[in-house]
Amino acid sequence: MTATESFVDFLDQLAEVLDDHEASGEELAARLHFSRFHFDRMIKSVAGEPPNALRRRVLMERAAYRMITTTAPLIDIAVEAGYGSHEAFTRAFTRAYGVPPATWRRKPGHIQIAAPSGVHFHPPASLRLPARDKVSSMELLTKMVEHHIWLTGEMVKVAERLTEQQLDEPIGLAVDEDVQSVRSLLSRLIGQMGMWNAAMATRDYDWSLEEHESLGAMRARLAEEGPTYLAHVRSVVEDGRLDETFVDAICEKPEVFTYGGMIAHVLTFAAHRRTLVALALDSHGITEIGWGDPMKWVAEPTA
Repeated sequence: MTATESFVDFLDQLAEVLDDHEASGEELAARLHFSRFHFDRMIKSVAGEPPNALRRRVLMERAAYRMITTTAPLIDIAVEAGYGSHEAFTRAFTRAYGVPPATWRRKPGHIQIAAPSGVHFHPPASLRLPARDKVSSMELLTKMVEHHIWLTGEMVKVAERLTEQQLDEPIGLAVDEDVQSVRSLLSRLIGQMGMWNAAMATRDYDWSLEEHESLGAMRARLAEEGPTYLAHVRSVVEDGRLDETFVDAICEKPEVFTYGGMIAHVLTFAAHRRTLVALALDSHGITEIGWGDPMKWVAEPTA
């Protein structure tokens, strides 16, 4: 059995005893038929960290997840993570996340703590291994995002042929509560990517940017937000991390989302907004955009 195979077996065993705080390193080593000395050396050689450190990190990530998704008292979360006192938990959490748990709970950031192995806590109660194989079908998802960014740019470009009045003309069928126009929809298409870029970077999003935004400002913002968002998508797709979670602290009450769910959300609402813009453009005689159908785009071979 290779060291990598033994490491995978170790993670299976760890998932089973994660809440057994009495389980010792010797017991885990014995389950895999290793001495404690060789067990620790083998796990560290593969994971980049000793088994006990990996276990403590995963428990800390789970504790951070519990803070966002439950109203459990911090002392209960501390005990579940294997700490005998609130003080010990606070010291360990602060070392890992940079702020005390009470502060982090009010304004959370990323749940995952940087680790060379790429192994993290995966909600609701398991461990997530980094993907060892690439899923070629996921290229479709990336191409759809590429098409979305490209088409939004094309829509902004042809919208320059509209008058200011036409840009702000209300659209009868709207996706949001506010009155929609070509201008507001294009600004929201770009802003949606900007908003999620901000969420993934745990920073605030400036909604005032979308207040009667000029087409020139839209072009500049798309040139920044589009590639940034696409880079996020390419990264999670290539690494097989679509099921990995992140915290959206922009919400009034911070929420946990998966990257895959976030991308699906963006594409779903973007498709509706783009269709409304395409129909509005068509009504003003701008027909080259058509329906904005990605069918031909995704069929083109990747350069």
